[in-house]
Amino acid sequence: MNVLIVDDEEMIRGVLKEYVEFEGNRAFEAADGMEAVKMCREGDYDIILMDVMMPKLDGFSAVKEIKKFKDIPVIMLSARGEEYDKLFGFEIGVDDYVTKPFSPKEVMARIAAVTKRRSAVSESANPDVYKFEGLTVDMTGRNVYVDGEKAELTPKEYEILFYFIKNKGIALTREKLLYDVWGFDFYGDDRTVDTHIKMLRANLKQYRKFIVTLRGLGYKFEA
Repeated sequence: MNVLIVDDEEMIRGVLKEYVEFEGNRAFEAADGMEAVKMCREGDYDIILMDVMMPKLDGFSAVKEIKKFKDIPVIMLSARGEEYDKLFGFEIGVDDYVTKPFSPKEVMARIAAVTKRRSAVSESANPDVYKFEGLTVDMTGRNVYVDGEKAELTPKEYEILFYFIKNKGIALTREKLLYDVWGFDFYGDDRTVDTHIKMLRANLKQYRKFIVTLRGLGYKFEA
């Protein structure tokens, strides 16, 4: 696996590189966002560890630029743990978020969890196209259309919507969603589920009505 480590602190890059290579992967380094974007245009990487605060081009801006031409899983590294930063990261397609100071072992565990989830979604892709009134969901092409207009969802929003459709009509607790969609080794909590579903509902517009909140329990997809 090729891992791109983007951080303006050479020491942090060195520590992460050591752990990445110890696990049998190949590590590549970039000292700022602009260098990371250029490297992603010229090469292929399986996952990116992206710092937020960097000179020339910050991590969020770099992720937005990279997502325009490649769908590469991203784990953000930040000294700031504000909820706003995390929400913004998830909105632009970040897969996970680690707050500094962190344990390199924790970062490696998160890399394993993210790649496992991505692989599972890819392998279980359903070739069917589902239609619910004006909502069309193409699981194979990973496309969602709202009244004929393509909805721009984050990778995690796609996973949640696909999971809801596959379990249509079934009451799903937040704990089950965390376990099945994020993975048993995810380090988040119930609020992570609520935050992502809030963003998904906004993108589905009037068809947000299909995602029903079950007070005190979780959610259910009804259409």
